[in-house]
Amino acid sequence: MSDATQTMPGIHPTAIVSPRAELGDNVTIGPYAIVGEGCVLGDGSTLEARAVLERNVRLGANVSVGIGTVLGGDPQDLKFRGEETWVEIGDGTRIREYTTINRGTAQSFKTTVGKGCFLMSYVHLAHDCHLGDGVIISNATQLAGHVTIEDRAILSGLSAVHQFVKIGRHSFVGGCSRVAKDVPPFIKAVGNPVKLYGLNSVGLQRSGFSDDVVRELKRAYRLFFRSELNVSQAMERARSELQPLPEVEYFLHFIEESQRGVGF
Repeated sequence: MSDATQTMPGIHPTAIVSPRAELGDNVTIGPYAIVGEGCVLGDGSTLEARAVLERNVRLGANVSVGIGTVLGGDPQDLKFRGEETWVEIGDGTRIREYTTINRGTAQSFKTTVGKGCFLMSYVHLAHDCHLGDGVIISNATQLAGHVTIEDRAILSGLSAVHQFVKIGRHSFVGGCSRVAKDVPPFIKAVGNPVKLYGLNSVGLQRSGFSDDVVRELKRAYRLFFRSELNVSQAMERARSELQPLPEVEYFLHFIEESQRGVGF
């Protein structure tokens, strides 16, 4: 830690900051926190006591990192050979105490969290996870590698997500769920194994979705998950019977592109 860094306001004298780190304006670093080489802290970002940025972590503006959290650790992947990889956290995201986020591997070279997310205590994001904006993940939820969570999705506590799973935007996953298949956008899901329980109507209303959009999404859900049709038959019916609203088209595209299949 350079002498200049030691005397910067907002940095506790017991903190350790690499001379190869970059600090923005109005950064706060608490007691015994560690900022490793290659780390970048955006303006107004905060590290609480004993938080650790191991290496190659980029925090956007006004990111808060809770007590004992560890960001930028090596990926827990036997194929990792020391490639230069990153963790990137978007503006305004809050990460609570004892969360861990590992760097990426050569598959995508980074693990990313979008803007305005809220990760509660003891959350784990493994290598090459990618979260959109406004994602909420509750206490002690664990994500394996290569998981994608799209904008405004919510995961309740004590859930586990299998590697390569994709969780669609504005979906809601209930607590203690084991998510081994993709969760379509706009849907509620819960269970071990996870099952689908209709449209996330309350979440969509809170997000300002129109009645027309909600109605068509409900029709799409019933065709795929509450009828005797197989996926191909449901897709054909949906293409011919539903209004081609952007949200409906995205719902259909998600199902078409699913690599792991979707929960029922």
